[in-house]
Amino acid sequence: MPIADFMPITPSQISFESGGKTILLDCFLPPTNGRRFPAVIGLHGSGGGHASMSDPAGLLAEKGFAVYVLHYFDGTGTTQIDGLQTIFLHFPVWMKTLWDAVSFVSRQPEVDSEHIGLLGFSLGAYLALSASAIDSRIQAVVEFFGGMPKEMKLFTRRLCPVLILHGAQDKTVPVQEAYHLQQILEKKQIPYEMQIYPEAGHGFTGEIWRDAGLRTLAFLEKYLAAPGS
Repeated sequence: MPIADFMPITPSQISFESGGKTILLDCFLPPTNGRRFPAVIGLHGSGGGHASMSDPAGLLAEKGFAVYVLHYFDGTGTTQIDGLQTIFLHFPVWMKTLWDAVSFVSRQPEVDSEHIGLLGFSLGAYLALSASAIDSRIQAVVEFFGGMPKEMKLFTRRLCPVLILHGAQDKTVPVQEAYHLQQILEKKQIPYEMQIYPEAGHGFTGEIWRDAGLRTLAFLEKYLAAPGS
């Protein structure tokens, strides 16, 4: 079955333990019928809007990906971000939470553990890219209006293919972050795709959101879907 075929999804919620905390995952799974699917772990932005991830997660699940939206704020008991200091303080715990999430997701019966990717928005994109720099289990990253923390320069062990999606008018995460990431990937000769939307700010709507969604699907099918899926 081609991975782009439509499949109805079954939303649910599961949890795992990380650092002594219970971490929730919103699950969007195609009918398994004994099959294993490439998995995508979704990472929300600093607003903590895991509920807003349901639309992109559902659409990817309909196309044959097992999607898990990670409540990584559960690891620190965070409900809102009140500044960069909070992010710097909690980022290492969120990284450990994501590492444990990849371990947990890889053990799920519906998941092809050799094909796991990350989909991050804003803060979640920074988290996704940071994790991909140290975790060889991550095979692809789609990052919406995020970047690679400069601190990761000292810790980067590897990188994987990345889709960069950013608005040129972004006042929250400047578009220079996208170009900085592009330079890193080119220097290390890592495959990437990039789309800068000239009129977009921090967050996409309308036709830009639709275009970004199509690019996301095509990229994940190219770099994450198992051959013959």
